Amino acid sequence: MTDHGTIRVDVDGEIGVVTLTNPARRNALSRAMMLAITEAFRSFAERRTRVIVLRAEPDVSVWSAGHDITELPVPGRDPLGYGDPLEETLRAIRRYPGPVVAMVHGSVWGGAFDLVLSCDLVVADETATFAITPVNLGLPYNMTGLLHFIGRLRVNVVKELFFTAAPANAATALEWGIINHLTTSAELEAHTMALARRMASKAPLAMAAIKEQLHVLSDYQPVAAEVFERVQELRRSAFESADYREGVAAFLEKRPPAFRGE
Repeated sequence: MTDHGTIRVDVDGEIGVVTLTNPARRNALSRAMMLAITEAFRSFAERRTRVIVLRAEPDVSVWSAGHDITELPVPGRDPLGYGDPLEETLRAIRRYPGPVVAMVHGSVWGGAFDLVLSCDLVVADETATFAITPVNLGLPYNMTGLLHFIGRLRVNVVKELFFTAAPANAATALEWGIINHLTTSAELEAHTMALARRMASKAPLAMAAIKEQLHVLSDYQPVAAEVFERVQELRRSAFESADYREGVAAFLEKRPPAFRGE
């Protein structure tokens, strides 16, 4: 076991476990936490650990509150650039050669939802809810993140999640395909670890090859240069806007934002 302050890393035979351990901050995805998770996945890859389980501590009400809002750049800089620690962590999870399982008890917000969907499988209990909330901040989500969602979910579901920022409860998440298995809280850990052990007993090279092929087939979509530039201009207009500054300020001041479309 290794304790990094914001996460704990354990190894159980062929299974690595990364536990979010900062409930005082509702497991907000801070730079320190993301760097620790990315390093844990690098270490697991060097050890050739076959399966990874990503979880929070038992009985928390919030699995993760999402991107640490206090670390978002305001104004004028892309808050979700390629080098952002969260983006680096998402790539580390998606590129890991073995299966990664998210074990979810409690609510999942914002960028943490992207973190969960970047895992290969999701096991959750009846307390789980999932919400993607950039429109609450005036934050323009990036194309890479949107691709993560449309690679897993129907487009109309993605639109409802993003346009309303409303949480989907566990039953809805199962119906929409966000989660693979819905269990009770009492059975969550045992069910998740049994699934991890089953996968850890399979041929790792075959699984790595299959995962990479699925990654290529689902993630790589051609976009014309002109279209990309137009989308980036729309995103730039949003993250340089007064609405974005107002959204972040309102969140930090714990009040409803007053968006003006400016």
